[in-house]
Amino acid sequence: MSNSIREFLVEQIAMETFGIETLDTRDSAHLDFHDLSVWSLKEALEAVYEAGRRAEFLCQVSHLSQSIH
Repeated sequence: MSNSIREFLVEQIAMETFGIETLDTRDSAHLDFHDLSVWSLKEALEAVYEAGRRAEFLCQVSHLSQSIH
């Protein structure tokens, strides 16, 4: 998985789970620090894990497809 795809997925998960607009440092305490519930943190970690699992599966399928041809 390329860095740009990984960054996009992580930012999407942060936005969807925590409502955080960007993960870029903005040098402002109220923009760079967030209070999070443990259940939303769990949800985000599960989403990241699932994204990695799916990416690994797609890589395996791609390698299998290439070895068949």
